[in-house]
Amino acid sequence: MTENQLSPETERSSPSDETKSTVDKIRLRAIVIGSCLAVLICLITPFNNAYRQGTPLGGGHFPLAPFYFLVWMMLITALIRWIFKGRKLITGKELLVSWALMVLLSGIAWTGLARTFFINLTAPYHFATVENRWEEKLHPLLPDSWYPQSQEAVTTFYNGISGGRSMDWLEVIKSIPWDAWIGPLLGWAGFILLCYLVMICIINLLSKQPLYNERMNFPLLRVPLLMQEALDKNEFGRFMTNRFLLVGFFVPVCLHLINGLSFYHPSVPSIPTLILAGKYFPTVGLLSGFIKLKIYIYPAFIGFAFLTSKQISFSFWFFFLAGTLLIGLLSVLGINIPAAALGVTFGPVISRPEETQMIGAYLVFFAFLAWLARFHFLDTILKGFGVRKEQNLETEWFSIRLSFWGFVIGGLGIVFWCHYFGIPFLLSFLVVGAFFLFTLVAMRVICQGGIAYFTLTEAPIDGLMAFFSSNFFTNTGILVAGVVQKVLFVDLRESLLPSLLHARKVTEKVSNNRWIFVTIIIVLVSGIVASFLAMLALCYKYGVRELQLDWATRTTVAVYDNIYSLVESPQDPGKWVMIFTVVGAFVMLVLAICYHRFYWWPIHPIGYLTAYSSAMWHLWFSFFVGWACNALCMRYGGVVLFKRMRNFFIGLIIGDFFMAGTWAIYGLFSYSSYLVLPD
Repeated sequence: MTENQLSPETERSSPSDETKSTVDKIRLRAIVIGSCLAVLICLITPFNNAYRQGTPLGGGHFPLAPFYFLVWMMLITALIRWIFKGRKLITGKELLVSWALMVLLSGIAWTGLARTFFINLTAPYHFATVENRWEEKLHPLLPDSWYPQSQEAVTTFYNGISGGRSMDWLEVIKSIPWDAWIGPLLGWAGFILLCYLVMICIINLLSKQPLYNERMNFPLLRVPLLMQEALDKNEFGRFMTNRFLLVGFFVPVCLHLINGLSFYHPSVPSIPTLILAGKYFPTVGLLSGFIKLKIYIYPAFIGFAFLTSKQISFSFWFFFLAGTLLIGLLSVLGINIPAAALGVTFGPVISRPEETQMIGAYLVFFAFLAWLARFHFLDTILKGFGVRKEQNLETEWFSIRLSFWGFVIGGLGIVFWCHYFGIPFLLSFLVVGAFFLFTLVAMRVICQGGIAYFTLTEAPIDGLMAFFSSNFFTNTGILVAGVVQKVLFVDLRESLLPSLLHARKVTEKVSNNRWIFVTIIIVLVSGIVASFLAMLALCYKYGVRELQLDWATRTTVAVYDNIYSLVESPQDPGKWVMIFTVVGAFVMLVLAICYHRFYWWPIHPIGYLTAYSSAMWHLWFSFFVGWACNALCMRYGGVVLFKRMRNFFIGLIIGDFFMAGTWAIYGLFSYSSYLVLPD
């Protein structure tokens, strides 16, 4: 079963069609525009998100700032073309590539890296107390080259430089204790870039499977692609003035105009966008799991859900409700599992033993994806060893052979890096493999499911601890694995890998893709430097205590608390964790077989992977509404009605992000900011 059987909006081009289609050349101006705006986003994001508490400029996998810039750039381009007939200073495809470059960096500037990175490197020293005994148990295990070896540098990071608020930004940057930071920053930057290089190689190796072999629909790319197509056909004005699109556009505009005014002027009545539905359910019995149920209304996410295939959008809300129902069902059956049975875990949101189903589900779904791509894997290996000749190299980022050996050597480099700092050698392969396995599965969920806001339930090393004792890691090994995981592989709300796959889709028909690849490398290096600089300057100017970094601090301290617990009291795999892991593997196996073998099967296995994700607590209702509208359109109006109504839901997306961007700009110059999108 291929996805284009499930969604009428999916492009039905075949691989041969792709090779015959006209390729585009991206000019330097587009690369410069995208790169400059991307770095600008990195510089502004920490100030906006942590100090102004504004709508995240780079939040999620359809970030606000890049799309806001894209809409305005296309509007201005269309206006210039209308005034100066025939002048094409920049094409829609070039603007789309600029947008993709901005998306790549927007996550690095916040949850994808910078939000918790510096707290990760200072927490074990700043929060060490006599009671938690970190100094006694953890400090001897900490690699000196990872952390700033200056207590004063750590203290001023949390308290701010004396008189820092009155300094300008350049003075603050000069006052940062660079002698304490330069060593750890260079070491970690090298590791981060090595991981990013491996991710780029993975995308270059595997992208043909979803792009051509499976013809995956990319719901998060539908709106930018349709805008680009309209601009390149000189029909952007007609596209934006479509009556269905305008109606959809003004729905969130009116909603957030009223609520934004109410936020700044409480005398103005507001329209509720959050409904606490849990009060309508009993606290005991079959429905007791729903006592915390909330209904969030996000017009943009309803639009994304409509553009996602019905099978997937149905699965998201169905499995969320089923997972919540399981809590009450276990209670009714008299199976009362204590929270202590979960043991020590590193999952960002895991709270109940039954949620460990996702460990087995992730493993089986990864095996299912590998089985679907078995012929592509064979072709890649043969090309990697030079047995089979490569074709159409001009449209690739770089050659398959180079990316194959880049993946092998880079992966081994990460393994040896982890081993050097204390993870047993053979375990290093398992740890690094778990990191990329979970990230690859999450990438599939995000790109195929159209989830712009996604969080993991379990952490990658939770999967290993479900099968092995923590003694298998060694004390130093569990510390190294936990810290490295926190840096790049657990907070996947803004992971780089899905953005790279989206960028590969955007550039699939570009003739000078080699230059795009070089640009991506340069932009990633620039983004890391800009994000580190902006975050350090912000923290030393105001102090972490004065910033909205409670979540980053709490989750990072929890990691070191968990490491201490495992060092102090090693943990064997729990009985209930193992039971639910096996249950999750079995359920996913059944779902994958039914999905692949029966064309009428209504449930997509991806939905099961999100059943306990905190993202679904925010988005389940949006997916329900989007699915219902999609199903009704196809049932009673067919493709014709679907295409008409699609413009309405595109308007919801554009309008929601337009208002989010507008209020974010206003919030930069105000005492606070009205939030439009999930934080």
